[in-house]
Amino acid sequence: MLVSIGELARTTGLAVRTIRFYCDEGILEPQRSAGGHRMFDPDDATERLLLVRRLRALGLGLESITDVLREERSITEAVAAESARLDIEFRSMAWRRASLRAVETAAPAQRADRLALLAAVQDGSAAHDCLVRFWWRVLTGLTRSDFDSFVCGNIPQPPADPSAGDVVAYAELTALVAEPGLHGAVGQHLWGRHPQTIRNRRELFFNVGDVLMDVFPLVSEGVRPHAGDELDRFVDAHANARGERDSPQFRKQLLAAATDTDHRIHRYWSLSAQLSTTPATIGQAHHWLHGALNRSTGHASEN
Repeated sequence: MLVSIGELARTTGLAVRTIRFYCDEGILEPQRSAGGHRMFDPDDATERLLLVRRLRALGLGLESITDVLREERSITEAVAAESARLDIEFRSMAWRRASLRAVETAAPAQRADRLALLAAVQDGSAAHDCLVRFWWRVLTGLTRSDFDSFVCGNIPQPPADPSAGDVVAYAELTALVAEPGLHGAVGQHLWGRHPQTIRNRRELFFNVGDVLMDVFPLVSEGVRPHAGDELDRFVDAHANARGERDSPQFRKQLLAAATDTDHRIHRYWSLSAQLSTTPATIGQAHHWLHGALNRSTGHASEN
C-alpha cells in the first residue's frame, strides 16, 4: 500500500513542505498516482526520513546525508567527516577567542600594536604554514621526508585551545619570519657563512642533529657551555662536511661564519620554546654550542 504525502507527514512528524523539499533534493523518490499526486512506500519512506532527521540533528549537511542514502558513504564515514570539520571550526573559534582576549588584556598603550599583530595572523593553521614555508627555504638540500621529520620535532603546532599568550607568541613568530634578512641570518646560523663549500648538507644536518640531541639535556639542566665531546663532534661534523680537519684555525673560522648574534634569532627560539612541549629547542642547543666554541677559541662567552 502506498500512502500520500499528508499521511507520511503525520507518521513522521515532518511538515509536508519539508517532505516535498526532500523529494526535490532526491532524498525521497515518490511514485505518482493516476491523478499525479506523490505517493510513498510507507516503510521505506519512513525509514529514510527518520534517518535524515537523525543525521540532520547531528549537524550533517544534505550532501553527506544523500551520500549515505545512496550508499556512497557509510554512516560512520559521514559522522567522522562531520566530526573532523567541527574540530577545525572549534580550533578556529578558540584562536579567535584567545586573540580577542589578548587584545582586551593588553595595556592601553600597546593595544593598537597588538591588534595589528594579531590581525595579520587570523588562525593557527595559517601561522604554522607560514613557519613551514620559512624553514623549507632555510633547509635547502633535505628530502621532503627529512624535512617533515624536522617539522614534527621543531616547529610547534598551534595549541588546540590556545591562551592569549600563545596566540601573541605565534603571531610574533610569523611576523619575525616575514622580516627581510632573517632567512639568510638563520641559514648562516645553521650552515655557516659559505654553505656552498658543504659537500653534503643532508649528512651535516643529521650529524649536527645527533650532537644537538645530546646538548638538549645540558640546556634543560642549565649547564654552562664548555669544551668537551659535544663541541668536538659539532666541529668535526662541519669540518668533514667541508673536507677539512678540526684545528684552532678552523674553529675560529667556524665561529666567525656561524654567528648567532642576530637578536631576532634568539627571539625566534625564545618564542618557539614558549610554545614547545620539548625541554629545549635546536636554536637553544646551537647557541650552547656556539658559547662552547667561543670558550674553546679563547673568546669571552656571553653565557
